[in-house]
Amino acid sequence: GTGEGRLSSLENLIFSLNATLPIFLTMLLGLLFRYLGLMNADFVAKLNRFVFVAAIPALVFQDISSVDVRKSWDGGFVLFCFLATLVSITVIALLARLLVEEEIRGEFVQASYRSSAAILGIAFIQNIYGSSGMAPLMIVGTVPLYNAAAVVILSLMKPGRKKLDRKLLLKTAKGIVTNPIILGILAGILWSVLRIPQPEIMQKTVKNVAVLATPLGLMAMGASFEGKKALAKLRPSVLASLIKLVVLAAVFLPLAVRLGYTKERLIAILVMLGSATTVSCFVMAKNMGHEGVLTSSTVMLTTFFSAFTLTGWLFLLKTLGLV
Repeated sequence: GTGEGRLSSLENLIFSLNATLPIFLTMLLGLLFRYLGLMNADFVAKLNRFVFVAAIPALVFQDISSVDVRKSWDGGFVLFCFLATLVSITVIALLARLLVEEEIRGEFVQASYRSSAAILGIAFIQNIYGSSGMAPLMIVGTVPLYNAAAVVILSLMKPGRKKLDRKLLLKTAKGIVTNPIILGILAGILWSVLRIPQPEIMQKTVKNVAVLATPLGLMAMGASFEGKKALAKLRPSVLASLIKLVVLAAVFLPLAVRLGYTKERLIAILVMLGSATTVSCFVMAKNMGHEGVLTSSTVMLTTFFSAFTLTGWLFLLKTLGLV
């Protein structure tokens, strides 16, 4: 009867809120800590770097090295993540020519496609399943492409720049090869495939570092918000946020379901498509000579609204019995 239906939809809503709310409350804590003077810009920058270089690599290493990669490797899934990302980037880059003025095109494209797959994605999936599930495989399929595409787009669409910078391309290639998260994934795969034993001492030590990734990453993200700037570029920021949180997921989720992806795979795909724009977008845009205002506003908007959109998507998938 409808009573049961109402109960299960309430359960689904609670399930979804349990997955999303702690993530956003942790980010709000970061904002609060900055306001209280416990974190300043310098500390947050170091924290971001620590999470990127040490904690997330430890986390992905821990998760991958403890599973049988030969059994859980899924080439089709990695390929799907890669192709969905590639198509998204290409279409957004074409749309940007029609939708936004030249000055901010590069920022607009990057902010529209580049998810915080690593920090938010892993936090999200861990929150639901207790381990990072398929997130590492999704990261293999997307993060190298995210980074490479970002450099190409930010150099090609730089105000007043018409040709690709070779030095920059080499730097990108090096950046991808030496990306700590990707190195952590590779080390984990190697460990798993070669079945190298892990003594308990090592396991516990790695776990101590890994467990810091999500809370510290989220707090650093929260602490780096700037509200005043966000209002300056509202229209393109809202547009980029809509693409990031709603459009990509609406296009590719049905496709993923048709291909038979459910549970952890589908959650990883949802995170890839519909999670907030990553903070590293801002770092990269600034480093490559863009203003960064559009990017930071989009990070802020998507982070805030993904509390609702991700809950909505998750609620929908849960109600349809797909996760």
